[in-house]
Amino acid sequence: MIASWVKSNTRSAEDRRPLFERLMRDTSRQAFSMAYRLTGSSTEAEDLVQETFLRAFRFFHRYDETLPFTGWLYRIMTNIHIDTVRKKSRLKTVSIEQQGSEGAQTWDLPDEKAASDCTIVEGTLDEPLELGLKSMTTEFRTAVVLADIEGMSYEEIAGVMGTSVGTVRSRIHRGRKQLRSYIERTCPELKEAALR
Repeated sequence: MIASWVKSNTRSAEDRRPLFERLMRDTSRQAFSMAYRLTGSSTEAEDLVQETFLRAFRFFHRYDETLPFTGWLYRIMTNIHIDTVRKKSRLKTVSIEQQGSEGAQTWDLPDEKAASDCTIVEGTLDEPLELGLKSMTTEFRTAVVLADIEGMSYEEIAGVMGTSVGTVRSRIHRGRKQLRSYIERTCPELKEAALR
């Protein structure tokens, strides 16, 4: 009996593989854009997308095909991102001016502007807005990106973030307030132009 159950589940996973591959191809660009908005780095976004699709494939048997795939995928992505941010906050940081481990005086830093995907995504929002999003706390940035950039409803965002609609409303409100404050502080000319 157990062997037949395992065999039927294995067969259903193999049958769903083409569906997963099609959904992955259809959403890969959206997934990268969302990951970039969350991380603010093309390298970290690529890692986040890869980890998201790996985890989505592993748990694809739990995906309900009657629901939007992007909502399910974004929930996985935000959970991974929040876990990563928490882990990073526990890591020790090192100054780039400090001597390297091999005795070198400087550290080699990657040129993230060289990535072609980065220029595609960065070209979609103004620089002050991009920098403002990067300055926000993770939960607020995620809620604002899902609402204002991805166009998701509060209910969808609550599902993705695994929280209540009231919490989503609060995070969006507070996130927008953080963003507005950042732009007013760093680019007062934008506020003046908007008032004209």
